[in-house]
Formats: sequence, structure tokens, C-alpha cells
Amino acid sequence: MRKIVKSGNKIHFTSLGCARNLVDSEVMLGILLKAGYEPTPELEEADFLIVNTCGFLAESRQESCDTIDTLLKESKKGAKVIVAGCMVQKFGPEIRSRFPAVHYFLGSGDMEKILDAVRTPESGTAITSARSYLEWGEIPRQISTPKNFAYLKIAEGCMKRCAFCIIPTIKGPLRSKTVEQVVKEFHALLSQGVHEVILIAQDLGDFGKDRKEKDGLAQLLRAMLANEKKFWLRFLYLYPDEITEEIMEMLEKDPRICRYFDMPIQHINDKILKSMRRKTSRQQIIDTITALRARFPDIVLRTSLMVGFPGETEEQFQELVDFVRDYPLDNVGIFKYSREEESHSATLPGHLSEEVKQDRFQRLAAVQREVVMQRGRRFIGKTLEVMVEGYHPDSPYLMRGRFYGQCPEIDGQVIINDGRLVKSFGKLYQVEITDVADYDLIGRVVAPVKQKFQGLCLV
Repeated sequence: MRKIVKSGNKIHFTSLGCARNLVDSEVMLGILLKAGYEPTPELEEADFLIVNTCGFLAESRQESCDTIDTLLKESKKGAKVIVAGCMVQKFGPEIRSRFPAVHYFLGSGDMEKILDAVRTPESGTAITSARSYLEWGEIPRQISTPKNFAYLKIAEGCMKRCAFCIIPTIKGPLRSKTVEQVVKEFHALLSQGVHEVILIAQDLGDFGKDRKEKDGLAQLLRAMLANEKKFWLRFLYLYPDEITEEIMEMLEKDPRICRYFDMPIQHINDKILKSMRRKTSRQQIIDTITALRARFPDIVLRTSLMVGFPGETEEQFQELVDFVRDYPLDNVGIFKYSREEESHSATLPGHLSEEVKQDRFQRLAAVQREVVMQRGRRFIGKTLEVMVEGYHPDSPYLMRGRFYGQCPEIDGQVIINDGRLVKSFGKLYQVEITDVADYDLIGRVVAPVKQKFQGLCLV
């Protein structure tokens, strides 16, 4: 029987960091809603303020601390602040010492204990050895994203050991869900009206390798694509060496898979890649991009690049700049190297100053901005199937949406300046692209989409 909380039951959630964190936050929210608690977007109204922290980089840890500080200062008298997630798991003693007024701390693998944290009158902690959390179908989850898309976490942890990354020490070793469990959750999302399902993990290509499974991701995709409904299926993240022939064949045969890869490469210089402990070489990366472009001319490629890695010379940085110009990618997240003391790279010689890293960041960002504008212009005059999601925040006369090549929350969008044919949001419409504005496309709606999938360019 559902328990009804009669008073003092308003909850306010803040989820920081990656989409995997967001899924964990949605699980905690689902548990509390099932128990009768009421969500509120207003911080000052909440009786319980829960923040799911990120501890990946120094900047993210600072954001987490700033958020906790704000919640403690601005919450109403008697409200309780609960802090969960990666930063608690990895830096528990420090964060507990810094914020003694926090009511309860939950480790990154202890999300299901949120109800205990809220109900207990005493301050406390629940930080077990479970460093990451994988929700299962029996645990309630309240989707917090717009109704047309949702994230589906298929694994946690990581089996790679990149020199700059402390994710394995925070989240632990790779743990994959079973194919049956992922498919069950996938069907549940579709039954709720979700049109776009975004598969997430630290590394999608490693799915099932903790169970010694061969081609685990391909097996999972075959099981998911057996569903005959219309949907978009998007991948975050897939490394260059893990884009197999089998996956490309699926992409070729089934238009429900978005022709979009988020393919982290970090750098292009072989010496830097080796120092980063990456598995791919410059030539392998270029071969993968070239093969994808040749086979799928309409594919959209996103990546992440790092500047200022220890020992990076000006010549090696310039090689990265030249690569961005010579092999243009549609979206690039650029990061300055962050020295994490427990990472292997922290022990390397040749650490660069913040001034050098910032200079290289700005120079690469300027080049990439030019590339994005050039890449975007290829869509002018074409008609794309666009998921129209709502009004543009800058004007009630504009609408916003996304086509298959734009991932929510990290990429640009389609700005619609003529949406007279739009009858409702969260639906697909044919949009003629008329212009480009930085990372965004501009267009007008010309017709609704009768077939609720495809996502490919119509000339």
C-alpha cells in the first residue's frame, strides 16, 4: 500500500554531472514519489533538498560544493539537505567535514537508501563499497526529461585505464546489465510514450565484457531492434575501435538508429595518445572517420578533445588544430586538462600552465566554430525530420527542436521561425532548413511527419 506523508513532504532535486547521474537522480525521485512525497521546483518551499554530486574533475567538485553551500544558505528553517553521489563516495571525509550541517550523505552506489535518509530524524551516512548504481526494473524511476526522450543506462564503471581519468576509482569496475533487463526497461520507456531513447554508459562498446561476452553491444541492439515500434535510438559514447562492421550494418539497415556517433578521441597525435593510454592511433581514428563518412554521407559525428595534456608541445597541439580542419567533425567538446592527483597523468613530467592551456583552448574553439558553421551550411535547402520540443526561451514567436544529428543538452538545436503548422509539441515535423546560426540550424515547418521515424535527410 502506498504510504502517504501528511506534512513536511516537499522535495527539491538538483542533479549535477553526467546523464548517468541524472538516471540515478530519477531513481531517487521515483522512490520518494511512490512513498507520497511531493516535488517542488522552488528551493525555499522544500522540506528536503537532495543534490546528486559529481566528483569527476576539480571544476565539477567545486560546482558540487557551491550547490551544497547554496542549498544550506537558502533553504527554509528546518529543511534538511541530503547529499549523494560520486563526490560523497570518493571524497566523503572531506565533504562531511566541510558541510557538517548536511542531514545525510549517500554514496554513489546507495541510491535506494534515499527514503531512509529522508525519514530518519538523525543525521547520518550510508556509504557502502558499492561505488556505482545500476537500477533494475522493479525499482521506480521518475523520468525528469521532456516526455519525448529519456536516457537508458546499460552499464556502470569502466574497464579502461586512461591516464587522465579517475572514473574507475570513483565508479569501480565495469558492471553491465543483462540484455533482458535493458530490453525490459527499453520497452517500458516506449510504452510511456518516449520517442528517443539514448543509451548511456562510460563506454557502450564494453557492454557485456565483464561477463566475457563477445559482441555484447551488437547482441543488445539486435534484441532492442526486434521491437516494431517507431523510435530514435542514440548512442553515448562509442569509441572509434568499437564501431564494428556489425554495428555499421545495423545502422545501414534500420533507420531508427540515429546516424549520430559520439566518439571520444581526446587527441590525434600518436605520442600524446600513447601517453594518455588510449587504444587508438591517429591513423585508426582517421580511417574510422573516413569509412563512416564514405558509407553514411549524412552521419553526424561528435567527439571530445583535450588540450594541455602533460608534455603536449606546440607542434602536437597544432597537429590537433590541423586535424579539426582536415577532418571536420560536427560537434566537439573541448576540455582543458585537469590534474587529478590519483590519475596516472598526475605523475607525468611536463605539466603546462593554466595560461597555456587556456590559450590553446581558445584557439581550438575558434577553429571548431568555423568548422561547425561550414558543416551546418550543408543542410541549407534540405528538409529534416525535427522533433519540435517547445517555444524558444528567447522569444514566444520562435520554436525549438532537434533533428537526428542533435543530442539533447549537449548539441545545438533547430530554431523554427515559422511554426504555424505545429499542432502540438513532442511530435515530428518536416522542417526546411534556411540558415545557420553558430551551432544552431534555422528553418520553417512545412508539414507534419506521418511516419514517426526515419530521421534522415530528404533532398
